[in-house]
Amino acid sequence: MKNETKAKERKWILRYEESDESRVAVEKISSDLGLNPIIAKLLYQRGYRDTQSAKAFLYMETEVLSDPFLLKDMDLAINAIKGAVSSGKKITVYGDYDVDGVTSVCALYLYLKSLGADVDYFIPNRVGEGYGVSCCAIDQLANNGTRFIVTVDTGITANDEVEYAKKLGIDFVITDHHECRQELPDALAIVNPHRMDCPSTFKELAGVGVVFKLLCAYEERVVGKTRVDAAMSIFSSFADLVAIGTIADVMPIQEENRLIVSYGLNMIQHTQRPGLQALIEASSGKNDIQRQSNKKRTPKITSGYIGYTLAPRLNAAGRIRSATIAVELFLSDSFEQAYKIAEELCEANKERQAEENKIIKEAYREIEKNEYDKMAVIVLEADNWHHGVIGIVSSRITEKYGKPSILVSFEGNMGENPSPEDIGKGSGRSVKGINLVDALFYCSEDLVRFGGHELAAGLSVTRGNIETFRKKINDYAEKTIGADFDCPTMEADFEIVLSDVSHNLGEQLRILEPHGVGNPIPNFIIKGAVVSEITAVSEGKHSKLCLSDGKNSITAMYFSNPPST
Repeated sequence: MKNETKAKERKWILRYEESDESRVAVEKISSDLGLNPIIAKLLYQRGYRDTQSAKAFLYMETEVLSDPFLLKDMDLAINAIKGAVSSGKKITVYGDYDVDGVTSVCALYLYLKSLGADVDYFIPNRVGEGYGVSCCAIDQLANNGTRFIVTVDTGITANDEVEYAKKLGIDFVITDHHECRQELPDALAIVNPHRMDCPSTFKELAGVGVVFKLLCAYEERVVGKTRVDAAMSIFSSFADLVAIGTIADVMPIQEENRLIVSYGLNMIQHTQRPGLQALIEASSGKNDIQRQSNKKRTPKITSGYIGYTLAPRLNAAGRIRSATIAVELFLSDSFEQAYKIAEELCEANKERQAEENKIIKEAYREIEKNEYDKMAVIVLEADNWHHGVIGIVSSRITEKYGKPSILVSFEGNMGENPSPEDIGKGSGRSVKGINLVDALFYCSEDLVRFGGHELAAGLSVTRGNIETFRKKINDYAEKTIGADFDCPTMEADFEIVLSDVSHNLGEQLRILEPHGVGNPIPNFIIKGAVVSEITAVSEGKHSKLCLSDGKNSITAMYFSNPPST
């Protein structure tokens, strides 16, 4: 059935305002550096308004790594880990099930293994166990001999769980990057740049970025290397994992993140890690004969390739099956073994895509039926939505309607008589101007638990509190953004014409890499173009468009949107 749901008309905001001053500066940057004028205009719009600053940005002449010991408790963390390693305590690296968590687990596990530590890892199952540290998991680890837990990309709200672990004789070190509550867990050390008392100058590290700083600190203080040598040692071993986790978790690609990601992308381009080699091969979609004849050909590795090709497959493990599959991929020493795992990840990704398409159709129907698109925050719930996919669907809904959205699934509570006490797990995405964690804190009395970032968060809520929660979070949003909530906006850099689109422009756009928050992928407006043809691609998952202005024509892709939408 054709989906007739229409997104609300949006207000377009152009970031670039042309003036006599800007025209002169753009022409000079373009001439001095041999750049397409559109690239020069992008640089100017992003604050690089003369040749020197533009050149410094392009060649990363000013990015530096900060002192890892500026992170609060870093010295306590490495001393505690050193003690656990030297005393032979069994250490468990406890992580999250997304890409940031997986890469964090792999980096710390491999490093501790190289020190000769007795170490294993644990990642909870998204469906059965849910997000974060749990007492059930601690019991399981204690029974397996664990006496020291280091969390990565999780743990900052595990106050009760840390107290429970103490009673079992288990020490905790927490490394995380999520928003902190006022009262922190009573762990041996808590390394999180978002602590109110943390003096670090750069706060936007991914979970794996915090692990990177931890390993740099250990190499410097315990191993005894200089700061530069310590950083280069960790770079050479783990920059690929840190880059993947940073990009996948949508961290700002600024300052040291930009340096880390740039180094990591180059490392992936020439990777010797069997798991990455296998995942890149498996993601190509080639059959065995094609793979044999093109075995040494590697696609251009960009942040976009990581974000849209590799990360979804790694995420699919934690969403559809188990995140340990993705961990085992990176820990594999054999290409043949890794390729089997990579194929399993690709298959899991196909299952995720099918489930996502099913849920999005149901969600659009609910939005239309109940006119939820007229609310400031779209809150949807269902009994049978897969917990591992609702976050992606929330992203698509937020993108379509330009509003925060939260999807809650009571999957696993499908008895004959649903109870108001049934607990649903939710995932939400937000837009600029509404901090989702702050919004959830406003509703905290009606939630079982919550946590996350400004633009993405998770929560648990009882069935009986859904309506109250929906009303309260909308009250918060309306108070926060006022009457403008019903007029979603879209931002673009500036307007271009169809004839500007060329292979030369595409090639030069790559020099702005790596992209991410703070250095977004360029976004242009083309007015007056007509869609002359629409073709379904990849079994109807995407659309290929032919655009024309009467003189010029180009082919464009509209991903994750079939022609029927």
